[in-house]
Amino acid sequence: MALTYSPISSDWPCQVKNPDSYDWERSAAKWLRELVPARYASYPALIRHPVLLARHAQIQVEHEVRVARTALRTARAELPALGLSESVIEHTIKMYAAEVAQLQYIARSIRAVSQALADGAAARSH
Repeated sequence: MALTYSPISSDWPCQVKNPDSYDWERSAAKWLRELVPARYASYPALIRHPVLLARHAQIQVEHEVRVARTALRTARAELPALGLSESVIEHTIKMYAAEVAQLQYIARSIRAVSQALADGAAARSH
């Protein structure tokens, strides 16, 4: 069963054109390049194959989620030793929690774009 994608979907990034649109893969690649460290965005294989870029972006964001979760989980125990006030610690905990939520949303968006890219590549190879 083929999946359909819509920019109206809560997981589809607004920066990426609808897969039915002209040149949508270019908008997907541009968005994905913004999610990876700049040195990766310039590798020829990732430039030529957006599906590889999507894979790398997914791995990158999954690691960022783990880092943010670790920072959140350890903040209350470790930050007081750095001499930070309770209000700074509370603000930092809220910041990490918001970052985890944002990164999870980005990960879902990457999965949606990645699937659309893979579906497009499979359709072209038949």
